[in-house]
Amino acid sequence: MIRIHLLGLLLLINCNSINLRLVTSQEIIKEVRSYKGDKAVLVNVWATWCKPCIEEFPMIVDLEKSEKKLKVIFISADFLENKIDAERFLVQQGLEEYSYIKNQKDQSFIDGLHEDWTGALPFTILFAKNTGKVVDYWEGKKSKKKFLEAIDKSIKM
Repeated sequence: MIRIHLLGLLLLINCNSINLRLVTSQEIIKEVRSYKGDKAVLVNVWATWCKPCIEEFPMIVDLEKSEKKLKVIFISADFLENKIDAERFLVQQGLEEYSYIKNQKDQSFIDGLHEDWTGALPFTILFAKNTGKVVDYWEGKKSKKKFLEAIDKSIKM
């Protein structure tokens, strides 16, 4: 009887988990390019310890759900030893597919995503649907209106 309950608990835990993959900036850029011609791509770098990141996160999730021509890629900037905290947060946000956690030294990761990024979080960058080029980027928490304007521009380009 105890084995059955333990097995059920393990299955429940596995059903509510997310695959948080290790990633470098080069791998992210490669994935962004794979959507060229199909979807605009919004990359958001966040961390569990970053209050503005946590505050804007649900809004970004909702934007992806409501916009069929948008792919959102979330990258946790948490340290690898905090991977479980990041996974737990992603599950609480209702993400069901894989997401990423950076596996690269901070400065090389920052420089690899965008040369003007200072490393401040959250960091958001949008890539155009048809050209794959950077349309807009910003540091810090922004309004839904800012996101919608940048997404619209990204989809049209």
